[in-house]
Amino acid sequence: MLLNMKELLKVAQKEKFAVGAYNIGSAELLKVALEECEVNNAPIILAIHPTELEYLTDEFIEYVKERAMKSSVPAVIHLDHGGTKEQILRAIRCGFTSVMIDASHCSFEENIKITKEIVEIAKPLNVSVEAELGTIGNLGESHEGGAAEIIYTDPQKAKELVERTGIDTLAVAIGTSHGLYPKWMTPKLNLELLKEIKSLVDIPLVLHGGSANPDVEISESVKLGICKVNISSDIKSVFFKQVRETLKENEKAMEPHEIFSKAIIEAKKIVKHKLELFNCIDKAKLY
Repeated sequence: MLLNMKELLKVAQKEKFAVGAYNIGSAELLKVALEECEVNNAPIILAIHPTELEYLTDEFIEYVKERAMKSSVPAVIHLDHGGTKEQILRAIRCGFTSVMIDASHCSFEENIKITKEIVEIAKPLNVSVEAELGTIGNLGESHEGGAAEIIYTDPQKAKELVERTGIDTLAVAIGTSHGLYPKWMTPKLNLELLKEIKSLVDIPLVLHGGSANPDVEISESVKLGICKVNISSDIKSVFFKQVRETLKENEKAMEPHEIFSKAIIEAKKIVKHKLELFNCIDKAKLY
């Protein structure tokens, strides 16, 4: 069942759960995320950022669409961190049902201008739009955007951006970073800031950089109004660690099922754990 983000998160917001947005940069990662969500009767967001799309090619999206439309659970195909109008248009032409325009690195007025232009293009085509205010950190190994310095979302500006652009979802900066945190760094979410933003903004809120944050904070953020959590590094790190171990054990392996089967099983365990944190299991029945 293929939906846009507005349709998907309207239910999540009402029922107080969050939907995971899993970066599917290969057919194997698509298999990991979608199959585990189907087993758990959980809605899903299939996220692809421009670097991944460049690698996958437009033709791969035809497979993703076919798989999503035939799935037993509600699914959204979402462009993650679109940085230009051209990237947004490409995604729309491919059949994405949701796009993110990330102009968070621009001035506030420029962010509004760029975001509003994308909304005017996407909304008539029934494509949802996500924007970002503030900056998500980047720990160095992620291609999903982010900045060296985290700038927290200003609640009043968040309210103004939503009102002036007509976006469907807003990614907020409350202390997360893309990538995996080093052992010496303890991630910390500013949940009081989240409460303040939520009191002023009535559209679904998004948490980027959801990998490696303490479970209790992620779970609490969902209770406080986060409706979408982006997950990438947590799954990829487990997946490729197992691939390396498999190849170390069998250097002559050359068949995909020999190389990837164990990795898929291990990565699915991460998806299941995230679904529990997001209170998302068995929520597909609500659609």
